[in-house]
Amino acid sequence: MRPVLIRGLTAAAAVTLVSGLGIAVATSASAAAGCRVDYSANSWSTGFTGTVNVTNLGDAISGGWTVAWDFAGNQTVTQGWSATITQSGKHVTATNPSWSSGLASGASVNFGFNANYSGTNTNPATFTLNGVACTGSTGPTTGPTTGPTTPPTTTPTTPPTTGPTTPPPNNGSKVDNPYAGAKGYVNPEWKAKADAEAGGSRVSNNPTAVWLDRIAAIAGTTGSSSNGSMGLAAHLDAAVAQGAGYIQLVIYDLPGRDCAALASNGELGPNDLPKYKSDYIDPIAAIEGNAKYKNLHIINIVEIDSLPNLVTNTSGQAGATSQCDTMKANGGYVQGVAYALNKLGAIGNVYNYVDAAHHGWIGWDSNFAPTADLLYQTAVASGSVNNVTGFITDTANYSSLVEPYFNINTTVGGQSIRQSKWVDWNQYVDEQSFAQAFRTKLVSEGFNSNIGMLIDTSRNGWGGPNRPTKASTSTDINTFIDQSRIDRRIHAGNWCNQSGAGLGERPKAAPASGIDAYVWVKPPGESDGSSSLIPNNEGKGFDQMCDPTYTGNARNGNSMSGALPNAPISGAWFSAQFQQLMTNAYPPLS
Repeated sequence: MRPVLIRGLTAAAAVTLVSGLGIAVATSASAAAGCRVDYSANSWSTGFTGTVNVTNLGDAISGGWTVAWDFAGNQTVTQGWSATITQSGKHVTATNPSWSSGLASGASVNFGFNANYSGTNTNPATFTLNGVACTGSTGPTTGPTTGPTTPPTTTPTTPPTTGPTTPPPNNGSKVDNPYAGAKGYVNPEWKAKADAEAGGSRVSNNPTAVWLDRIAAIAGTTGSSSNGSMGLAAHLDAAVAQGAGYIQLVIYDLPGRDCAALASNGELGPNDLPKYKSDYIDPIAAIEGNAKYKNLHIINIVEIDSLPNLVTNTSGQAGATSQCDTMKANGGYVQGVAYALNKLGAIGNVYNYVDAAHHGWIGWDSNFAPTADLLYQTAVASGSVNNVTGFITDTANYSSLVEPYFNINTTVGGQSIRQSKWVDWNQYVDEQSFAQAFRTKLVSEGFNSNIGMLIDTSRNGWGGPNRPTKASTSTDINTFIDQSRIDRRIHAGNWCNQSGAGLGERPKAAPASGIDAYVWVKPPGESDGSSSLIPNNEGKGFDQMCDPTYTGNARNGNSMSGALPNAPISGAWFSAQFQQLMTNAYPPLS
């Protein structure tokens, strides 16, 4: 589930990665004669994000396209993407990027921009495509057609996707931090499993996330080894009955899911994006939009292990897989996440937190900025960055929250700790410093300044008898780190059922600057993956990183996996792991 330590994405590769995020089909040979524009502006007090979707309703265009309009007020464009945008007075022109100079008949282009304004942000009245007024009909006439923007496509060879035709009901306005002052939902099915364990009642009243990891989980299943029988509506009803202020749900069924690992592969194939939309996201949105849940903060953790894989595990990277190459090329991850954000973000009491990997995955400069850029482009593709409340790091992982005995500026024997084998030139040594820095980067990309971060602390406590109590006195840099670090894994690339792990900080709202909450998204006691192949009908595969005898690969420095033996499939209850997590909890359990 957690490919890491894949570095070295070149600047050129990063540009290539993002360059397909705004343009639809672009081929042919002639000139335009009719077009339609969908324009949206998501405004705040002094600025806004504009999104323009242009559909060519006339003959195919070759040799370049230009979209133009005049602002009604004092709007000033400050930044654009997926087109070259210039402004003279009120007049704005957007010309095609170099990779897409043509526009087929019936095809669309999508681009966006940030702008400043004061007073009233009135939408432009008229748009043109290569000088032809965009009226929403074929042939040149006058007058615009404007309306809600639908999510754009992500590759130059795929027709544009569309968002919801009927937006879900807006059940009120969103708060800044949905965790603040709110009681979390305790999943009764997880609680029952925890209570059945010796000592489990000490932790069973903590809120954990409900994983919607396949279509059947929406309605509820019977006889499943990795989910309870309750469906989404049943959980929401139970949350209301508990008087909970928030419920956490993991949205996790992308086509070609988890392209760099096998333990959490999903049920949908690489080309099943339409099914993902119609059979998975649409039903979830319909249920979450029910007005009877309007007083409940519904928090979606959106598609872990997806977008960062497109940066670190595609061609040119040490951990590249053909499946990740496929999902990058066909746009399934970006389009799927954008669609989910669009549909779910339209509901007033719903909050979307997108997975942002962890410091041991994208903490290097070569991965840090490209991942932030891709997350931003995906949010733009959803129609608005406002569809994203924040991001989550360390989901279902083990990276320590804080390393108390050294930081990135520590030197040993005249050497930076970045030179140690464990840190391996990473810019971060723990999860909280990474999450705070990544939040700053995301805001600089164009996300709202009030976005918050979540950190999954369900299994990163690393307490127990092997927890260091002070910094090492060794002058050898590797010995110093190994004797001082809280994270006791063999390698930071190890992610499956880690031996020696413990429960981390209990769920808590607003624990640190920029952090909305510490959360338990991965319910303690639920397996990361099976130690050996176990046939099942839930789409769960076998990954060697879950085999305790596995000697590793490029993603974990060819180290032993560090996995516990005798583990069941991903999501199934793993008693031995749960007992270990309680034994090694930090802060300790009373």
